[in-house]
Amino acid sequence: MGQKVLFTASTYSHILHFHRPYLRRFREEGWVVHVACGGAPASIPEADEVIHLPLEKKMTAPANWAAARMLRRKIRAERYALIATHTSLAAFFTRMAVKGMRERPKVINMVHGYLFDDDMAPVKRTILRTAEQLTAGETDLLLTMNRADLNLAHRYHLGKEIGSVPGVGVDFSRLDGTSRKQGLALRAQYGLKEEDFVLVYAAEFSQRKSQAVLIRAMAELPERVHLILPGEGALLEECRTLAAELGVGERVLFPGYCTHMAPWYAAADAAAAASRIEGLPFHVMEAMYLGLPVIASAVKGHVDLIEEGQNGLLYPYGDSKAFARQVRRLLEEPGLRDGMAARTRASVLQYGLEQVLPQVWDCYTALFQESREKYPVR
Repeated sequence: MGQKVLFTASTYSHILHFHRPYLRRFREEGWVVHVACGGAPASIPEADEVIHLPLEKKMTAPANWAAARMLRRKIRAERYALIATHTSLAAFFTRMAVKGMRERPKVINMVHGYLFDDDMAPVKRTILRTAEQLTAGETDLLLTMNRADLNLAHRYHLGKEIGSVPGVGVDFSRLDGTSRKQGLALRAQYGLKEEDFVLVYAAEFSQRKSQAVLIRAMAELPERVHLILPGEGALLEECRTLAAELGVGERVLFPGYCTHMAPWYAAADAAAAASRIEGLPFHVMEAMYLGLPVIASAVKGHVDLIEEGQNGLLYPYGDSKAFARQVRRLLEEPGLRDGMAARTRASVLQYGLEQVLPQVWDCYTALFQESREKYPVR
């Protein structure tokens, strides 16, 4: 039997959306792959074993400490050579699970966007930062994917070693073959005219994703502007209600969860993003790969991808009026829109899976080479 690796995350969906190529690579290299995660259970074909964790979003929930105890027992029993942990909640409780172990696996924490920054309320910022500092000693390698998080990691010494990677890699090949004809057919299906100006923002409906900002902006934009909001989540109905109250319900579409986003990008004239915090967002990179300029909140993750006026436009987070002004720029300056659209694809090719996977794999390789002596193959 080969050496064992454990991937942990707060949800099954996170593993399925971002890490399946890495699970496959480990198995190809002869590793036994285990995955531990919470949320709605789902099949993970690339895993030899899946451990369901009773994780809850509230940090202080007793179930989270039960999850940490489960992990501690499992880690001791399986003698993993390497743990790769993802998402803030799972990363914290995974590292708490190994805290104090006399012999423990090497731990990589990949940061998909720290939930704290200098603009946050001081009390909440301190709590979240302290949680990261508390587990820094169990973080053998910390990998960030944007400049702001890299700076935070260095400033607060959040890992024994700190590095940076260009995300986890987007499989752009899934988008190849997408045509404007497909997009126009989808427009017609939803009653959108060819001359309408269509914005798309695919994200879970949550406070952090801030769809309400874009809905409020719609009330200040011309009738021919439409907003498509694919996705599900806790705030979906609240957003529907807000659109109706503002009188823009007919111009804001809620198509639900979409497995294949390519036709929606093909139906749009531009992409939007309203998040409070990001790591390196897939939906923005996918839209740019298909030639859409992006109007995004000026937050970490977005500012790493978008150069103002070159491949997109930025606006202050939460400012619906500023977002509306940027949309009007695209409406009134077709030359600006066309110029940005011509540059977007080239600007994100470096984040493709075929470029990024070898870089991330090299980080895993360097760390598990150190583990090989401690945990020999059995």
